[in-house]
Amino acid sequence: MLIGLVFFIQESKAQELYVFTEPASNMATSAAGFRLNNYFMNETNSSKTGYHLAPEIMIGINKKLMLHGEIFFSNRSANGLSFEGGGIYGKYRFYSEDEVHSHFRMAAFGRYSFNNSIIDEEAINLNGYNSGFETGIVVTKLLNKFAFSASTSFMHATDNRNGHTFYYGNNLRNAIGYTISVGKLLLPKEYTSYRQTNLNAMVEFLGQVNTGSNRGYLDMAPSLQLIINSVARIDVGQRIKLSGNLQRTAPGGTFVRLEYNLFNLFKK
Repeated sequence: MLIGLVFFIQESKAQELYVFTEPASNMATSAAGFRLNNYFMNETNSSKTGYHLAPEIMIGINKKLMLHGEIFFSNRSANGLSFEGGGIYGKYRFYSEDEVHSHFRMAAFGRYSFNNSIIDEEAINLNGYNSGFETGIVVTKLLNKFAFSASTSFMHATDNRNGHTFYYGNNLRNAIGYTISVGKLLLPKEYTSYRQTNLNAMVEFLGQVNTGSNRGYLDMAPSLQLIINSVARIDVGQRIKLSGNLQRTAPGGTFVRLEYNLFNLFKK
């Protein structure tokens, strides 16, 4: 148990537990995390607040590989909150350069999602909107209490299930995504126990460009994060549109995540 807790503390100090993106670092081997991801979206064409719920499980296979699984629910249908699909995500850390107060890491990641809902926006979103796949690279640099992360990825949208086609055209099915994230440990000023609550602040920039139309968007997402007893997390963030002409039904909103982690589950 102590090994897992120490690992979690190190990750917290590094500010690599971003809210809207994944860093190049992985969770501990034989650890599992459970998340409730809640999205409250500002719909552009109605007064209704869109709500998306995505329960998620994460597993640390080894120090280089971790896997995520999600299922998607939303209130977009007339029947209220309904199941819409699911997805899997994998990340493989292939490079690590570690020093006493800093490190640099690189990882490759991939995602596959399926969805049963209608397709009502040109932007590609594999977290509860589109079926398809994504593959990319993420790099993370730790320097004392700061961490900097950046990623780029290729996304491809397929038709959704239940006959919901991507009617924007085959030439608009592909996009390039990119992110930049900066995090800082605010509290505690000094570590004396793994039971100390951490307060982290971060800002992330999330962008996408459709390769067929060259239309895109850029969002800013500031957030706060609490790490409690080195095993639990509370994330609260706000996604704000900065620029762009890529059509989206809900370009901004509030994100709330609850997370709990267990360590050394699969070790004898």
